[in-house]
Amino acid sequence: MPPEETPAGHIAENLLKAKEIALNDSRVPEQLRNYLQKALDVALGLDPYLDAMATSKRKTSPDHIPGDAEGAGSRVRLQEARTSGSLNGQIFRMFVHMIRARKILLIGKLKGYSILAIAEELPDDGKIFACAEAPYLGVNSQEAFDYSSDGKKISMRVGPVADTLEALHAEDEHFDIVFIDADQRNAVHYYSFVMDNHLLRMDAVICVENTLMKGQVYLENVSDENVLAVRKLNSVINSDPRVEQVILPVQSGLSIIRRIPVPPDCIYALFQKEVVRDDVFWGHNRRRILDRLRLDGKVAYVTGGGQGIGRAFAHALGEAGAKVAVVDLVLAKAEAVVYELSLKGIRSLALAVDVSKPEDVQRMVDAIVARWGTVHIACNNAGINLNSASEETSLEEWDKTFNVNLRGLFLCCQAAGRIMLNQGYGKIINTASMASLIVPHPQKQLAYNVSKAGVVKLTQTLGTEWVDRGVKVNCISPGIVDTPLIRSKELRPLVQRWMGDIPAGRLAQTTDLQAAVVYLASEASDYMTGHNLVIEGGQSLW
Repeated sequence: MPPEETPAGHIAENLLKAKEIALNDSRVPEQLRNYLQKALDVALGLDPYLDAMATSKRKTSPDHIPGDAEGAGSRVRLQEARTSGSLNGQIFRMFVHMIRARKILLIGKLKGYSILAIAEELPDDGKIFACAEAPYLGVNSQEAFDYSSDGKKISMRVGPVADTLEALHAEDEHFDIVFIDADQRNAVHYYSFVMDNHLLRMDAVICVENTLMKGQVYLENVSDENVLAVRKLNSVINSDPRVEQVILPVQSGLSIIRRIPVPPDCIYALFQKEVVRDDVFWGHNRRRILDRLRLDGKVAYVTGGGQGIGRAFAHALGEAGAKVAVVDLVLAKAEAVVYELSLKGIRSLALAVDVSKPEDVQRMVDAIVARWGTVHIACNNAGINLNSASEETSLEEWDKTFNVNLRGLFLCCQAAGRIMLNQGYGKIINTASMASLIVPHPQKQLAYNVSKAGVVKLTQTLGTEWVDRGVKVNCISPGIVDTPLIRSKELRPLVQRWMGDIPAGRLAQTTDLQAAVVYLASEASDYMTGHNLVIEGGQSLW
């Protein structure tokens, strides 16, 4: 196999020549020949090994194969690009994943495989703007991607790159990642335009390919204009006080560039601007707003976590960084959610608890403390709803509803609250209901409505009693949530009636509630207590 067009490949090429000379010269010691061979083995093996160890999840067959010769030819070129660009494609995918990018700008002739690898990692609403001076995958480059289901995420912009960048700037586009191919004379101008015109989002990164130019950029006495252009680009980036740069020696060099969070004073001096460096500028406790929503290091539990709203809360808290105890009356349901969380790398624990029993609630809290040391977030979500006309509501139904919805919630607040008050910090989030504000109809649910109104008043009372001791207590009042229960034979006929009462025109999804529970569990809501956060698509307003 011939050496690749990379720094390691060029080292291997020169070692091969040296070995050939050594083998033909009897004066060369055997020991030197052995060392040459060892060095050659390392150089020849590096690039193939890196490629082999780059795990690929590329699709083995396209969703659609174009029938015309031109489309087939484009597909062949993409397959060839897949072979030659797999490592950088996987690296790009990793970057897209790490910063959860949604919008990406590609400048230059990046390989088709790399573009598709990036597109696969994007969410369905993600977008890639790929711009180049001329088509490089056939007469119609867009068609080269159409055979893939991810091709719809790719928008080709063919023409003078400077004009394309001006157009994107005029369209007020901003990007999470900008990929630039350094092997083009104007790459330094493209970099400068991106930085000077704020095409990057705050936490965005720039990745530049080919920044080692086959190992030639750092050699002396180089006259090749392309190499000199790349050398200039690297120097410009390295001297730019707005960014930090590191060059990875993979393939032909990959530069990773990020904006410095707070540029030095010299940047402000250039624009003769005075900057007020307060908490708004730095962020409270030097944490940006999205960081303040993180729950890293926090311990949470969710009652009723084995299904529906509770399951969605468990996933949301875990994704935000918390360890999560999933609590349910049925252990198998809690274990199923814990298994889901484990697939995401979220530390979790399954517990079977009847929240209406004080001993069960205390056992729950003791088990969580035994495992993780404390409780920071108590998500009291367990509840039941039994429908009956008021005149027919039995005392048994009334007691059963209140035992879970109000008594059980109080027991959980009290048990978790004792720990939180002792440590001077805690977030309690109770699940109430829109039924605490209005009387949902046409179903009859007296006990449920009154119990949820009690949840709101309990939340308000604890919220005022405990706030000055570091514990904030709030509740969420969902509207009608689309769960399997709503689609039951008994309730299915009521769905259209309910839809007519909701300005949003649809039922709530459990995912509509996830951001709220993360906000209430995080430091971002530290000044909120005793609040009933209503999320019902406007139903309580009609």
